[in-house]
Amino acid sequence: MKTAVLFGSSGLIGSNLLDNLINNNTYNKIKIFVRKLPSIDNSKVEVINTDFLDLDTLKEKLTGDDCFFCIGTTHKDTPDKNEYRRIEYDLPVQLAKIAKFNSISNFIYVSSIGANPKASSTYLKNKGQVEEELKKIGFSNLSIIQPSFLVGNRKNFRIGEFIGIPVMKFFTLLPLKRLKKYSPIRVEKVTKAMIKIALQNYNEQIYLSDRLDELGSE
Repeated sequence: MKTAVLFGSSGLIGSNLLDNLINNNTYNKIKIFVRKLPSIDNSKVEVINTDFLDLDTLKEKLTGDDCFFCIGTTHKDTPDKNEYRRIEYDLPVQLAKIAKFNSISNFIYVSSIGANPKASSTYLKNKGQVEEELKKIGFSNLSIIQPSFLVGNRKNFRIGEFIGIPVMKFFTLLPLKRLKKYSPIRVEKVTKAMIKIALQNYNEQIYLSDRLDELGSE
């Protein structure tokens, strides 16, 4: 039996992942770290009220087997540049270091297709820089999830996905294999694939939409 650690349980990926973890018999405990206490009542779930501005308080609690990091924000939700950088870069790197210190062997990080430490886009640049830092930490298994446009019921409307999903669906109909990684993907397939990645050793580090779709369809 295993313990899962989950950051970002209220988001599109995180909330769906939490449901799947609860229903997975391999995990007998799921620790979720949250700012606001959710209305969840399940014996497998341990809710840890967290001050993300003082991560030292987590050092004794951030223990387990598989750590899933699904926290993310947007410029619209976090217009302050320093706060945006703290959430998108500082938070995953610092939490990963604590997880490694506490002997967590699996770290699964939700990034984005196109992540690049030298990207002109701040979003993709932050994701790329986090990926580079995570590689240096030295987890036994580091898995970087790089989905394309996510299909699912978001709480907040995103104009980029509203426009991008039908456009990418059109391009992926073309008979070019290299375009498959840009295919929009349902969040349910992403989270199913993430759990499978955590439980099995695929000897891979980067997972794009086409690979996530493959694993999430099995």
